Amino acid sequence: MAADRLLYLLRAAPAAASPPAGPSSRRRGALQSQRLRLPATAAAGARRAGVACSCGGGGEGMTYKGAGVDIDAGTELVRRIARMAPGIGGFGGLFPWGDDYLVAGTDGVGTKLKLAFETGIHDTIGIDLVAMSVNDIVTSGAKPLFFLDYFATSKLDVDLAEKVIKGIVDGCKQSDCALLGGETAEMPGFYAEGEYDLSGFAVGAVKKDKVIDGKSIVEGDILIGLPSSGVHSNGFSLARRVLEKSGLSLNDQLPRNDGMTTTVGEALMAPTVIYVKKVLEIISKGGVKGLAHITGGGFTDNIPRVFPSGLGATIFTATWEVPPVFKWIQQVGKIDDAEMRRTFNMGIGMVLVVSKEAADGILESSHGPNHAYRIGEVIRGEGVQYI
Repeated sequence: MAADRLLYLLRAAPAAASPPAGPSSRRRGALQSQRLRLPATAAAGARRAGVACSCGGGGEGMTYKGAGVDIDAGTELVRRIARMAPGIGGFGGLFPWGDDYLVAGTDGVGTKLKLAFETGIHDTIGIDLVAMSVNDIVTSGAKPLFFLDYFATSKLDVDLAEKVIKGIVDGCKQSDCALLGGETAEMPGFYAEGEYDLSGFAVGAVKKDKVIDGKSIVEGDILIGLPSSGVHSNGFSLARRVLEKSGLSLNDQLPRNDGMTTTVGEALMAPTVIYVKKVLEIISKGGVKGLAHITGGGFTDNIPRVFPSGLGATIFTATWEVPPVFKWIQQVGKIDDAEMRRTFNMGIGMVLVVSKEAADGILESSHGPNHAYRIGEVIRGEGVQYI
């Protein structure tokens, strides 16, 4: 093979590999306790950003499309693909397998990678990668079984790649699935020096009679929101534009909802919450009719994906506290409310649609970092309205 051809290094787990067994082999609550530390490379003197104002408006506001991401174009592409491959459009793809459905999902972490390069934080970006796929497939009620990754770079830095894969391993432990294998592609001249790209693929399973598909959702059902850790892995093209406009460095300070402070870099790089165990626990108690993973498209585009035709949602925007990082993004970027709600998760990373009877029990059993919020209800109509 010529020296300038692509070199592919296949990584695969042994055939007998299986998910980590036993509580002692799993990291519990890692997302709640983990605090990121930026390398000490910033210029001397840190500033604190105020986020007292959370409303957009006043002048020309920044938009996701203006930052280079056109959600409408993406939606149109999905519509065209659906003509060629009918049945797509859910959060995960379902494949019948005996009494089960295999549920598959794939994703990346977008331009959050740019911040990983700038901050030097590489050991948690793999958690984001796992989260984006397993959080999608759990919306069907599926338990993740295994995960595969793809790591591509121009020149392989083994130490850096090990940090990235460590995050993937941590994410698999948090979601109780096996890292079954992956692909490492060394592609000279294709990426900038020190940069890489990631994608991931997850497969899970759910009994056919237990699949959650939203078909039983009715007017009056309750929307329950599970909190996010921050921006997660969507909206970073816009967030990075806001960071440029703000004049702040990644080491400048932002307040948190608990009264403490964090840096801009730490707030933006906080790993995506993996909801698998929490969601499966709630599902096991009954009453869950639909789930929406709040990623690109925010509340506005993702929640309606689980509704039968003719139903929409009302969101009660005062029922949870929006994290300061979103208030800062909105204030600096002069971004209007509608744009924020269609770009970011606004502090809620997973939405469950449940019966009225089940709602109280779910809310009463959620405490501390597992707190859940009653954020809305299903209404007659289309789309999402905010009050």
